[in-house]
Amino acid sequence: MGEHEASYLVDILALLLATVVVVPLFHALRLGALLGYLAAGVVLGPWGLGIITEVDKIRHLGEFGVIFLLFVLGIELKPDKLWRMRKMVLGLGAGQLFLTAAALYGVAIWLGVSTKSAIVIGFGLALSSTAFCLKLLAERGGISTVMGRMSFSVLLFQDLAVVPLLALVSYLAGGGQDAEITEFSLLYGIAVIIGLLLMGRYLLNPILGRIVASQDPEVFIAVAVLLVLGVAWLMESVGLSMALGAFLAGLMLAESQYRHQIEADILPFRGILLGLFFMTVGMGVDFGLLWHHLGAIIGLTIGLMVIKGSVVYTLVRIGGARHDVAVQSGALLSQSGEFGFVLFGVAATSGLLDAELGQILTLIIALTMVLTPFVVKGANILLLKYYVPKPSDDGEYAVFIDDSEAHVILAGFGRVGARVGALLGEAGVSYIALDMKQERVKSARAQGFPVFFGDASQVKVLQAAGAERAKMLVIALEEPEKVDRLVLLTRQAYPDMPIHARARDRQHCADLISEGATTTVSETLEISLRLTEETLLGSGVDSAEVTRVINEFRDDYYSDVVKKVSENKVVMGELRH
Repeated sequence: MGEHEASYLVDILALLLATVVVVPLFHALRLGALLGYLAAGVVLGPWGLGIITEVDKIRHLGEFGVIFLLFVLGIELKPDKLWRMRKMVLGLGAGQLFLTAAALYGVAIWLGVSTKSAIVIGFGLALSSTAFCLKLLAERGGISTVMGRMSFSVLLFQDLAVVPLLALVSYLAGGGQDAEITEFSLLYGIAVIIGLLLMGRYLLNPILGRIVASQDPEVFIAVAVLLVLGVAWLMESVGLSMALGAFLAGLMLAESQYRHQIEADILPFRGILLGLFFMTVGMGVDFGLLWHHLGAIIGLTIGLMVIKGSVVYTLVRIGGARHDVAVQSGALLSQSGEFGFVLFGVAATSGLLDAELGQILTLIIALTMVLTPFVVKGANILLLKYYVPKPSDDGEYAVFIDDSEAHVILAGFGRVGARVGALLGEAGVSYIALDMKQERVKSARAQGFPVFFGDASQVKVLQAAGAERAKMLVIALEEPEKVDRLVLLTRQAYPDMPIHARARDRQHCADLISEGATTTVSETLEISLRLTEETLLGSGVDSAEVTRVINEFRDDYYSDVVKKVSENKVVMGELRH
């Protein structure tokens, strides 16, 4: 083995060892995996132990993590849902980019930077990090929350702005011909996107079906990776970003029957490579340059995050979101992104930026990424401690529900309701939860869950939660009398809405069905059945026999519920006569 190959092997071993040691440590300290990867990168990088010095080469490999991340996001976001978000993407996304760029342009001019350089700096720093934001969003309910959808709209518009910004840099540098080529590439790229979406709709499933029929899982995985990287490369070849290409590849598969298996095959690649990308950010912090310009860089970094956060906060509030959602969105999007590295590198090469200024800007971007997890965590802690939403505030949250999007209304967000909500979010099912306990609502909202303060037994609250468009009502309230009242009220106001209710026991199940519930689940029954199942298995009873006994008892139990409902109807009929 040559010296070059041995060096790469040492780098890989160091990266894996740092992941195994540092990331679990940060998890144990409740600081999150993201900060763990950043810390590992600092330790391994040129200003730490110096084990890895060629950061740029490692960064190029780590960028594949961002590509796989965007692919998974695209496969979870169906094209029709993306189309329904178009107003938010164009309004909030465009507003954030141009207003932030204008504010930063003014600051750069005030600091004595030339006009052309100030334009590049404004747009370059206005972009946020897709990888960092989506990673942090995944820990707080994903894009199914109001904050998630608004933040993703901004990030998606920024990815779409990559090509025009590159054309702008080329134009400012005096490359008019190059700018014309880039404009042509944009039109060509749009044509390629349309062609790929049509191929994904009509050709991809038959091709994947033939590969599945071969019953060779390794080939299926190879095809999944080929699809992601192939579309990403195709988008880059026509002048668009690879990340946008990966997102498009995910959209091609969003309606496919094979999407879940492909997503499962891609996830290991995404996890490892995305962690590597975060490490390279930590490695890229130039502590020598930071020390030499300590005061200026710290001041500019904090100022940048304040400006970006303030712009996002203002736009989100104008969009109708509550104060806490706007604060969380502003904190999440307050950093600058990885595309700034590319933009400033091109600008420095073309002479638009001074070399040292380009290095300072790159360092500022890295520092904003490092600080973002702390800012987000701090914002959530402050909101949880000091912010008390007014009950009247929740009367406006219907604007966050797309008119054409059916969702689930979840009444109660206690132990049972929280588990139901978490599983709905994990499965990508849109829902809105209502709860009357203020501390519970504050805690859930601080974690990014779509929970609102409100009494679900009031018709106006159900209307505000979009009951006319809701798929169903799930009642997970703890007090049986409140469950009874809510079932009666909902059935009167919405005769056709499916109602799935939590019940106390067999008689309560029967009462709720008589009152209009579609299905009921007895909490005492399910607990007793699970305990019995474990007891029988532990006693050596065959698993098939255990399943038979449990299922028969469950069927008998709910058959008795039906009988009780019939008896109730008979009694009510006699009383009427």
